Amino acid sequence: MIKNLKYSVLAFAMALTLPSCSSSDSSKSGNVDSVKSEVVATKKLQSEDIVRVLTFSAVLEPYEKVSIAPALQGRIVNINAEVGDHVQKGQLLAKMDEAQYIQAKVNFENKKVDYNRIKVLNDSNNISKQTFDQTKAGIEVLESQLKNLETNTYLRAPFAGVISAKNYEPGELFGGQAIFELVQIYNLKALIEIPETYFPLIKQGMKLNINSETYPGETFPATIEIVYPTIDSKSHTFSCKIKIPNAKGTLRPGMYVNTTLEMGHDRAIIAPYGAVQKQQGAEERFVFLNENGKAKRVVVKFGQRFDDNIEIIAPEIVDGVEMVIQGGQKLHEGTPIVIKQLTAE
Repeated sequence: MIKNLKYSVLAFAMALTLPSCSSSDSSKSGNVDSVKSEVVATKKLQSEDIVRVLTFSAVLEPYEKVSIAPALQGRIVNINAEVGDHVQKGQLLAKMDEAQYIQAKVNFENKKVDYNRIKVLNDSNNISKQTFDQTKAGIEVLESQLKNLETNTYLRAPFAGVISAKNYEPGELFGGQAIFELVQIYNLKALIEIPETYFPLIKQGMKLNINSETYPGETFPATIEIVYPTIDSKSHTFSCKIKIPNAKGTLRPGMYVNTTLEMGHDRAIIAPYGAVQKQQGAEERFVFLNENGKAKRVVVKFGQRFDDNIEIIAPEIVDGVEMVIQGGQKLHEGTPIVIKQLTAE
């Protein structure tokens, strides 16, 4: 009787334990098999015909800029220009103390009389060639010295432009700093950096447009004047010098501008800019494609911007691929997706 009772108690205990094990296993199995799907909207991408436009930022510079100062020490007698003055080529801007120049001019004129007398004797073969050559060389040296003194006594504008700085007043002793800064603003220049991909396509003489936020809606023509022959190994860009006619002086040195260069028609795949995501803490951009009902993460590069759309570039971005344009923020590589019909808001 006691033996039968022991068997009954053991059987009852096993009966209590078995359902508990079965329930636990079932719960674990359910966690492994369930993967949440995300509802998204997609768009089938197709290449489009575009006008390829390259846009670059630049800072305008004077086409020419020069510091005007004498090469010799001396007192400044007159100053004939002020900051902001528009001056013409050859215009007298300042006069230094003339004493040294006047003395050199008198000496030159006296020596010139001697030279002319010796030249007459040389023409009639009444003087040795050595004497004539020495006299001629001497007068040429004096003439060169006189021209140098004249240039450094009467300071003239080497080109038409605008006085951008003046550092002295009449009567002051010249101390090494330039008396004037003269800038050429009737033509301006700028340097732009272009990706090396376009190096074979960029030529001297190509036309482009300048736009400035200072003058919204206005466009200023420009020309590529120099294409520099080397590629920067770090940025993989090359430089171009552009020339901007500025006869009215509307644009000014130091202005920040955008340049646009039309490169003709091309084919590109365009996607909504808002559907492209950015890797947090990095510059990497990516999109998600529908690959057999699962999300595929693809890193892309940007091309040309078209209002709310952007050209995207990657080996996987080809005609016919289906890109997620709504709901992509919840996706990861391999997430199952359910496509919904995109409705206009």
